[in-house]
Amino acid sequence: MALNAAGRVAAVLIATLVGVVATANLGAWQLRRAAQKIALETALDARAVLPTIGTADLATAAALAEPQRYRPVRLRGRWVAGQTVFLDNRQMGSRVGFYVVTPLRLDGRSDAVLVQRGWVPRDLLDRTRLPAVPTPDGDVEVDGLIAPPPSRLYEFASPASGAIRQNLDLAGFAVESGLTLVPLSVQQRDSPATRGDGLLRRWSRPAVDVQKHYGYAFQWYALCALMTGLYVWFQLVRPRLRRQP
Repeated sequence: MALNAAGRVAAVLIATLVGVVATANLGAWQLRRAAQKIALETALDARAVLPTIGTADLATAAALAEPQRYRPVRLRGRWVAGQTVFLDNRQMGSRVGFYVVTPLRLDGRSDAVLVQRGWVPRDLLDRTRLPAVPTPDGDVEVDGLIAPPPSRLYEFASPASGAIRQNLDLAGFAVESGLTLVPLSVQQRDSPATRGDGLLRRWSRPAVDVQKHYGYAFQWYALCALMTGLYVWFQLVRPRLRRQP
């Protein structure tokens, strides 16, 4: 009996220690995530006021592309209109439609960059009908913000090809189009040159919701404190109170 009681005490102690360590680590991880997002917010604010990147300075390698993200950019080139892609099920202003993505062949260079030109609504009666998006011929100037390639959405079927598709893989599209693409994209901004093209460009910044992580951290630390308190009460304090005359 004494051995069984000792075994139960040891099992309760081990289980409590495991729970306390796990919840404390989870709380600390949430605080680290909050710190990372605060650092991201600071970096975005700092990069937004850096000098505008020109066509010649656009990164050609992935290692060079990351420091350029979310910096303003002004590019010159020609639209490759025949390779325009409409990314389906994309939201802007709580409405569902297409992101219009067109490669821009860069002036004075042999490569191109994918430009997220804006958002257009889709035809509610015919999902396969392409919206009319004017694409100027000749040299154009594009003002925008350097950004990662368009985010990926879940696909139930195999990746599609053609003008309308769910996602756009940078490497796969480079092979498909025959273009040499830089390892980033550009979110175009409104400018005098875009007036009247019918595209919305209310791009959102990466979500930086630190309050969510603080809330999760509080919950994990509260659970940690609860397990510690219950162990102290039921395994240490209460047995002593029972032994007192």
